Amino acid sequence: MPADLHDEAETNERGRVRLTPDLEAEVLDRTIAALTPLEEADKLSSLLLQLTPSFSPGRHSLDELSPLIERVAPRRVAIELRHRGWMEGERAEETLRFLSEAGAVYVAVDAPLEEHVPIMPPIDAVTRDDLAYLRAHGRNAHGYLTGKTVAERFGWRYTDDELEEVARRTGALAEDADEVRMMFNNNRSDDAPTAAQRFRRLLGQDPGPPPIDPQQRLIE
Repeated sequence: MPADLHDEAETNERGRVRLTPDLEAEVLDRTIAALTPLEEADKLSSLLLQLTPSFSPGRHSLDELSPLIERVAPRRVAIELRHRGWMEGERAEETLRFLSEAGAVYVAVDAPLEEHVPIMPPIDAVTRDDLAYLRAHGRNAHGYLTGKTVAERFGWRYTDDELEEVARRTGALAEDADEVRMMFNNNRSDDAPTAAQRFRRLLGQDPGPPPIDPQQRLIE
């Protein structure tokens, strides 16, 4: 949050900022303004909204997302839910219907095949004809649930077979969407860029330059 807004904002007994509709709107407007250079350079495909597992069907409604989606329009918003309750049973259809009617992009995920609250099921869907989105978090079930750091939670080296599986999923999404965005979030060391390079090679695309080891970059 910008320092000037933080200084003016009300805080609770713990010193945390108390968000109000006006404050949320101002923060969002400033965020959008900061993205102007990317938009002018045609480098902004969409905005990614990642919700925490605490945003659950029992405590929240998807309608709460409508003001944000409407305020950033016509920019596309990709929404990643992190409470599997949104994509279980009949509620899954309701969730996809909401995103479709709101003009938002459903974010599919590749994650451990475990039935725990913060791990989303491997459901692929297209809620906007012009964009589909898949994020690969790795398949480290133990780390995903107990890891204290990002590296512990998402550290994973994808095998060739796993990358081929992901490729099949993106290929299926491409049948229903004009564009598919694929993002590797197995972000320990160079796990993600290495997976991305191998994935591009698997698809017959230019893999680009090899990833640079983060430790080597510090040395140089």
